[in-house]
Amino acid sequence: MNKYMEKTMKGIGQNFDEFLKEQGIYDEVNELAAKKIITYQLKQAMQEQKLTKSFIAKKMKTSRVAVDNILDPTFNTSIDSLERFAGVLGKRLTISLS
Repeated sequence: MNKYMEKTMKGIGQNFDEFLKEQGIYDEVNELAAKKIITYQLKQAMQEQKLTKSFIAKKMKTSRVAVDNILDPTFNTSIDSLERFAGVLGKRLTISLS
């Protein structure tokens, strides 16, 4: 078996977490996935309650741009901002370690 095949065969059965760790992007990918889930849930709650970004901004005493930033999973949003946003929606942000 040549080196290419050995390298290819070595990857068979490898789980995705191991692959991400080998690539050095495990933490980054998990953080982005968590942010995407949270922002999706915030958007869903807004739609269900028929609330606009302008309304959320007014209740949070911030700008609409700040609300857009919170809803952008690639933006570095503070936990405090997420908690305040969730509070406007009548929700509670919960974070856990596993």
